[in-house]
Amino acid sequence: MAKGKTKAAGGRLDAFWLINPSITACEVAKGCGYGALVMDMEHGVWTQIEADKVIVVGRALGLQVWARVMAPTRIAIQHVLDSGADGVIIPHIDGLAHAREVCGYAKYPPTGTRSVGGGRSWNWGGPWPGWAKDENRRVRCFPMVETVEALEEVDAILALDTVDGLFVGPFDLGMARGRGGFSGSKADLDDIITVAKSANKRGKPWGMNLYSDEQFRFAAKWGLRLACIGDDVTAMQMGAGQLLAGMRKAGD
Repeated sequence: MAKGKTKAAGGRLDAFWLINPSITACEVAKGCGYGALVMDMEHGVWTQIEADKVIVVGRALGLQVWARVMAPTRIAIQHVLDSGADGVIIPHIDGLAHAREVCGYAKYPPTGTRSVGGGRSWNWGGPWPGWAKDENRRVRCFPMVETVEALEEVDAILALDTVDGLFVGPFDLGMARGRGGFSGSKADLDDIITVAKSANKRGKPWGMNLYSDEQFRFAAKWGLRLACIGDDVTAMQMGAGQLLAGMRKAGD
């Protein structure tokens, strides 16, 4: 994993998932002890300008800032990396050939095919000796396993030099496997275990979203390293609900 200012025991990176571009949520996440932010640009509400601002704020707070990019495309990946994102989570990987092409967009040649944009990735100056290798080491690239093809070829995907780890998408994977989503069934958990075993065997980290103590215990048992614990909307719902219930109870 890339180095973070706040890490849990065992090298796990605890990240707060952002559906909305809230600076306040970044500050709260830092205060609560999270080590990273993940901007959900696939299903969240983001513009490129907002992502650029959150990356600057997050880094200033001492947090890693990752992005689940909006699509497995060169431009989607390039934009957040040029803004200084520490890692990309890439959705909708359709197997080995697709992973080889798309993950290459996150690494400079000769490892990959990332386009050179300079800017913040050069600290607004010029290139220095070894800058491409430095950036390739800094940036983490985690393709998602959420299709049947990606699951079937998970070992080969992990073997790619452009792949630093994997991120499991259990809901889409459950849909693709004909189970109608994720329910925590044995079949659902077995798919996650398959990914975890492959990543552990390769010595590469894996991650997923977590919304309960039970999910966390299960994932930690299998060596989870990128733990995306909750999100801004869920945290607001839980907090507002608890406040309202407590006040109403006190007033009855």
